[in-house]
Amino acid sequence: MKAIEYTNGPDTLRLTEVDDPTPEQGEVVIDVAATAVNRADLLQSRGHYPPPPGASEILGLECSGRISAVGEGVEGLAIGDEVCALLAGGGYAEKVAVPAGQVMPVPAGVSLHEAATLPEVACTVWSNLAMTGGLGRGILAGDAHWGDQELGAPRVLIHGGAGGIGSHAIQVCRALGARVATTAGGPEKVQMCRDLGADLVVDYRDEDFVEKVTEWTEHDARGRGVDLILDVMGAKYLERNVASLAPDGRIIVIGLQGGVKGELNLGGLLPKRAGIMATNLRARPVDGPGGKTGICMEVVEHVWPLVTAGDVTTRVSREIPLERAAEALTLLESGESHGKILLTVG
Repeated sequence: MKAIEYTNGPDTLRLTEVDDPTPEQGEVVIDVAATAVNRADLLQSRGHYPPPPGASEILGLECSGRISAVGEGVEGLAIGDEVCALLAGGGYAEKVAVPAGQVMPVPAGVSLHEAATLPEVACTVWSNLAMTGGLGRGILAGDAHWGDQELGAPRVLIHGGAGGIGSHAIQVCRALGARVATTAGGPEKVQMCRDLGADLVVDYRDEDFVEKVTEWTEHDARGRGVDLILDVMGAKYLERNVASLAPDGRIIVIGLQGGVKGELNLGGLLPKRAGIMATNLRARPVDGPGGKTGICMEVVEHVWPLVTAGDVTTRVSREIPLERAAEALTLLESGESHGKILLTVG
């Protein structure tokens, strides 16, 4: 099959021929129709985000396509099924082998190509906001009043609301009845977040999100601050995130774009009974507690109906042939694309 290989950086990506994958026990092979470009691909191409042990070295964390081979022990999936899948790697290719538990049906009303934009972002957002953060489940860091109508709707702060993760998270939060604050850079991205349903959008280029969040929640019965923060920045925002939390709030760090080391004042965390967690989707096991199979099952059960109903949408900004993958990564890095970039195969 044809696949994209690299040595160091986006400009080294090249189309080459490699051996076709074969399904092992519990796996299927998908003939890839499209794969979405993610920031993790950019990092991996530079040697900063290696795949988990045993995973494909080929870039690509999600795909859509048709099943062309089924391994032993797989039930409920058949050759010819149109599916999308969460990958540990291997999407930038004509074929990819993937554990059956990470394969999901294409949501009704979504095209096969568009389905490639959903697995990574949907699994990331749902596993963190709902499964870890408690959104929509009546709990949040021990707060028995999460979702209590007398206290009002829960409040979530999402950093990078115009990105793939952020834009999906805004819509999921709104669908689950939460009030949403988000950060974005520049008028166009600010407006995009408002159009997606964010209640408060802070332009981080010239506004302080702590000040804006505090003002936004000043007279809220739940107390000042937000109940849940989904953070892609890491160290750069650590202190300000703690300052933005309401009592019993929780910060979930899923990205380190702002650095890996920061200073934490525990004195600001203790009186709020607050918590900080950091999670990673790619390194999770396939099965077992916190595994990708369980996450994918919940996404199909809870998120796909929102997609089919139009409450959660995806925006494809560009479709680029697989052989021009270097161009796609360069475009992603430029920040000029507002929406998902797809690599199409065949």
